[in-house]
Amino acid sequence: MRAAAAAAALAVGAGMLSGCTPRPDERPLVVVSTNILGDVVSNLVGDDVEVITLMRPGADPHSFEISASEAARMRSADLVVSNGLGLEERLQQHLDAAADEGVATFVAGDVVEVLPYTSTDAGRADDPHFWTDPAQTIAVVDALVPALEAINGVDASTVASRSADYRIALQELDADMSAAFTVIPSERRALVTNHHVFGYLAERFHFRVVGAVIPGGTTLAAPSASDLAGLVSAIDEAGVRTIFAESSQPDRLVQALAQEADLDVAVTELFTESLTDSAGGAPTYLTMMRVNTERIAMGLSP
Repeated sequence: MRAAAAAAALAVGAGMLSGCTPRPDERPLVVVSTNILGDVVSNLVGDDVEVITLMRPGADPHSFEISASEAARMRSADLVVSNGLGLEERLQQHLDAAADEGVATFVAGDVVEVLPYTSTDAGRADDPHFWTDPAQTIAVVDALVPALEAINGVDASTVASRSADYRIALQELDADMSAAFTVIPSERRALVTNHHVFGYLAERFHFRVVGAVIPGGTTLAAPSASDLAGLVSAIDEAGVRTIFAESSQPDRLVQALAQEADLDVAVTELFTESLTDSAGGAPTYLTMMRVNTERIAMGLSP
């Protein structure tokens, strides 16, 4: 009888504990690869949808990896949103696994006007950094809205209203960037960064991509002595006076290039491939683009 009473007490205790345990989130789930796209998706859906962004603030999209539990959440999502065009190099196997299991997917690179890398050392491959042109981000939003509205349990009217507001904000960003860059003379519109990331911005706002410290389209590559020597010549020939270092990558290579080549250049940090946390300088896509615009305009203006 004592044993039975003890078992009953344990059963009651277990029931009480299970009642205190929060239920799993029953909202529709959207898993997003990069934090830039994660911010965009969050602006479109609001709190009625659970949005999980896999890429941490300040991470490198070319090299970040995820845990087994995150991979499992991806396979149970209502929609997986990724950048595509080869950006998520270490994540691609998990994206493919989710698609193979029938998870609905949205690849932003499939709906933008894809540009090849401007540099021959990137092999003329597709450039995945479309978000540096806000007009391309608008195209992503326009294509993403129907995919979000189709998710079971999503309030389509909420998505439509929020996306209309966000689209206006993107259009204002595009206009403000155009206005800010008008102060830069055409002969000074030359960009040098850690690696090739500004092809879309250059195409949209009439800049020249002079070169990058890291060759090719990925931060996983490494520059050779001949790469650096060629870049020094290009910088000198173009009269570049500001080099831009990306926040997701240390700027040691850029600093070394400036010092060893004895070039009179400044090094300015930009937020290009990753958002920051709330304490950083670029916690949202719109903020990131406005900060970059201001720094580029200041760095290249007479």
